Amino acid sequence: MITCFIRYEIDPFRKDDFAAYARNWGEAIPRCGADLIGYFGPHEGSATIGYGVYNIESLAAYEAYRARLAADPLGRENYEFARRERFILKEDRIFLRNVSLPQGKE
Repeated sequence: MITCFIRYEIDPFRKDDFAAYARNWGEAIPRCGADLIGYFGPHEGSATIGYGVYNIESLAAYEAYRARLAADPLGRENYEFARRERFILKEDRIFLRNVSLPQGKE
């Protein structure tokens, strides 16, 4: 199992748009095969950083998941919403493996 961490730099005046975007992924991501931990938007401190976090079996499973997400009607709509409204200024994605699990639990 690997975990995908997506770090978003968002327009501080468009936090509500990011929240709507996150809610849409809350439906589409699990439907397309990833274990969504959640999307996190600004609350205190920085007004420009948000995160999306989900688990997926492997990088190969990730590639298949991304294809399903791109074909999903809500997924396509959400990608278009972000492109059209431009509230996401930057997006970085990293994959990490939980190395603190007790042995035999991976």
